[in-house]
Amino acid sequence: MTLTKSLPLSWEELEKLTSFTRDIINGPTNSQARLRLFGQAESDVRVTLYRDHHAWCPYCQKVWLWLEEKQIPYRIEKVTMFCYGTKEKWYTKKVRSGMLPAVELDGRLITESDDILVALEETFGPLNEVGMRDRQAIPLRKLERLLFRGWCTWLCYPTRSQKEDQRSRDQFTAIAAQVEAAIASTPGPYFLEKFGTVDIIFTPYVERMNASLYYYKGYSLREENPRLSDWFDAMETRSTYRGTQSDFHTHTHDLPPQMGGCYPNKEEQTRINQERVDRGPWLGLPDVKYSEPENSCAEALHRVIKHRHNIIRINPADDRLFDEALRCALTSMMTGESCMPPSGSDSALRYLRDRISVPRDMSIYAAKRLRAALESTAALSGDKQGIPISVRDRRDQNPANFVPVEV
Repeated sequence: MTLTKSLPLSWEELEKLTSFTRDIINGPTNSQARLRLFGQAESDVRVTLYRDHHAWCPYCQKVWLWLEEKQIPYRIEKVTMFCYGTKEKWYTKKVRSGMLPAVELDGRLITESDDILVALEETFGPLNEVGMRDRQAIPLRKLERLLFRGWCTWLCYPTRSQKEDQRSRDQFTAIAAQVEAAIASTPGPYFLEKFGTVDIIFTPYVERMNASLYYYKGYSLREENPRLSDWFDAMETRSTYRGTQSDFHTHTHDLPPQMGGCYPNKEEQTRINQERVDRGPWLGLPDVKYSEPENSCAEALHRVIKHRHNIIRINPADDRLFDEALRCALTSMMTGESCMPPSGSDSALRYLRDRISVPRDMSIYAAKRLRAALESTAALSGDKQGIPISVRDRRDQNPANFVPVEV
């Protein structure tokens, strides 16, 4: 059966298919904001948060989530992480090490995420009564660090045999069992009786563990641990968490340069999981379980249209070829009908498929829908993959590529 080549919609026609809007200043948590007011006046801002452009930094996520939960008005200045570009000079003058996050609170500069949270608590009060130094929080903070070390031992060191990998797995799962017991000791799904700072402390790395162990070790943290599964479910009821939450594809490929390497085992389940994360289907992965919003495709289209000139410019393919191929994918996503892309556009479409970043670019479900449309459209052209993602750095994601050019 021969597929009839239908014409892709023009950019003007595509624009008419999305009315997606978002109040990034006062609305739900989002990655695009440079100012968050929560209905208060800009004159009330006492905090500036310095975080990374891509929302990849786990320590930034911790402080970001705390500010959102507490609804403290704040400004955001975005800085380049070492692994995906050159650190801005203005920032290294302010913070000599260049490390993130940092916060300016009433003109005082504070670094190190835990120190930042302590300072914020001293100024604005703890979140839901239990603070960083509370006797209930301290042992759980130590447990989070223990879980982190077990994860790093399993993920970030190559193993010479299946037996050695199994030993690291057993060490990690034993600590995960302690985490399960800690959650089980409370009446609800959180680490203490009410959601609070302890949950925020666990969030960044447990989210990354869920992604990386699924991809590199064939182990599904969320599916193997019922209490952690309940905790994830509860977290996903919070718009604050959904606004900072990433997906498996983003984390599995942003982590290797940050962690100094992530090492897969040779299990068949690992191979299956990697194929699923890299090439789909993406819906149904255990990285998100809340119901898909009705406007996920509209959000994806809105975000692509907003940045289409730079998306096309940095793609390795010819601009005209990729422009048409991208419109084919978007037409398919919005109409449900296949749209034959130009010959030779398969690798260009998959280059973009592999570089959608959640939540920097869009929310999880929007990204899944866009990836699916890019892949299905690419498959009509051929089986060529895009330029492989580097495990040493992520200079392909250099934020300088999206800085407006001054004319």
